[in-house]
Amino acid sequence: MVKEKVCKKCKIFVEGNECPICKSNQFSTNWQGQINIIDAERSEIAKKLKISIKGKYALKVR
Repeated sequence: MVKEKVCKKCKIFVEGNECPICKSNQFSTNWQGQINIIDAERSEIAKKLKISIKGKYALKVR
């Protein structure tokens, strides 16, 4: 099983070769935990994690 890659800066899961948020190309496959943010504006968890765009995020990235 291939582990999904995550942007090291934004912690969002990425499928292509560029982060959709910060346009970085620095990724990691070493991550733990994940959270799906559906409504970033109303989510208390998104506010605490400083997430402003909906998507699937890793909680810890190495």
